Amino acid sequence: MNGDFYLHFFIRFVINLIVIFVITRLIYFHFRRKREYLFTFFVLNILVFLVCFLLQSSELSIGFAFGIFAIFSILRYRTITVPIKEMTYVFISIAIALINSLISSHNTYLFMGLINFLIIVGIFVLEKVFVKNESQKDIIYEKIDLIKPVNHKLLIEDLKERTGLNIHRFDIVRIDFLRDIARLRVYYFDKFHTDDQDMYR
Repeated sequence: MNGDFYLHFFIRFVINLIVIFVITRLIYFHFRRKREYLFTFFVLNILVFLVCFLLQSSELSIGFAFGIFAIFSILRYRTITVPIKEMTYVFISIAIALINSLISSHNTYLFMGLINFLIIVGIFVLEKVFVKNESQKDIIYEKIDLIKPVNHKLLIEDLKERTGLNIHRFDIVRIDFLRDIARLRVYYFDKFHTDDQDMYR
């Protein structure tokens, strides 16, 4: 490990931090407003970058990349349910770390920057143009009669009035006839929102 190694590591690490900051803090948080996931994106990206960079070799690079994705794919099914949008950003943070740590040393930093720039632009365009910012919440609902299909319009109107959210559809997750309540998952469009509460009553 000589001076060139440390310089090489420092430059790549700084580029990686800048890219993951732009993607998570300036793009993801701007559209989703879920602060609790930012820590996961940052830490996961940094850890994957460090592990891959320190253990990289021409023989392990490709296998390493697939191995990291396989590990976190398995973990996806061992943890609590995470929205698909957040899981997408988890894999983005892993991919960014892999690219910045394992990209061939024969490529210039300008090429690395170009790759990262294309990823950032692609994510931003998809978020801005193609993806509707649909959010969801689970609600415990007591007006059990309104869960009938013929009353769904009345149910949505009641939910809009009581929650103040622009709800446009819902799913019935569970019905408890013993307590006359239903668990609903409501979907709404709201550009700027917070998810401080997961449940409404």
